[in-house]
Amino acid sequence: MTTIDASALEIGQIVGETTFPITRDTLVRYAGASGDFNPIHYRDDVAMSVGLPGVLAHGMLTMGFAVQTVVDWIGDSGKILDYQVRFTRPVLVNARTGASVTVIAKVGAVDDTVARIDLTATVDNQTVLGKAQARVSLV
Repeated sequence: MTTIDASALEIGQIVGETTFPITRDTLVRYAGASGDFNPIHYRDDVAMSVGLPGVLAHGMLTMGFAVQTVVDWIGDSGKILDYQVRFTRPVLVNARTGASVTVIAKVGAVDDTVARIDLTATVDNQTVLGKAQARVSLV
């Protein structure tokens, strides 16, 4: 069982940084795993017909990538006490080049047993999740 020493954490300390590549194949696989087969996530023509600039990544996929950075740091997904985000910008996935979501996890607050980890998720230097925070048990 992983235990993090709260006294070793400082506000603003980076505890994880990960880049997650997304391709159209990633989206199809995620659709199969999640059951979300909305064609805006894999067909440009459908996405554009509803006014979108192209195929978008699933919001929950982006959200999952962000929290994975925290799970990798804490070492146990069961230590995630609370997790929340606001979707601020869609992730456009180019048919040829895909997209990359970069997540930086920083300590936002800490007490003896719980830390709040603030997450910044960006694509092409633009934030795609707002107020992304996970509260984690340190014991």
